[in-house]
Amino acid sequence: MAYASASDVTARWARTPTDEENTLITVRLEDAERLIRRRISDLDDRINAGTILEEDVIQVEAEAVLRLVRNPEGYMSESDGNYTYMLRNDIATGRLEILADEWEILGVTRRRFGVLVPNVVLPQ
Repeated sequence: MAYASASDVTARWARTPTDEENTLITVRLEDAERLIRRRISDLDDRINAGTILEEDVIQVEAEAVLRLVRNPEGYMSESDGNYTYMLRNDIATGRLEILADEWEILGVTRRRFGVLVPNVVLPQ
């Protein structure tokens, strides 16, 4: 069972979901939890140890699902005559994703590879 609940998502959404949306929210919260556990297999232990705050896990799961339920088809823009409505790219994918800054909240940082280039000064 996910740390976040459907009410955590709807509280951030500030609207009452339909029955279909509520079902989607519940299923996708479980999906979000599995995404997190793939990278943080000892999630429960870290929460119990205080290394990761349970509230942060709830926030990340709820926000990931909220992005999806706001735009399940992943539309980036919609037009009707002279009216055009556009969504930001990060909320318009239509996929359940944990964003890089959300991973950082959970203590997962990106590993970066660098190249060291020596600065050789030759005698003149």
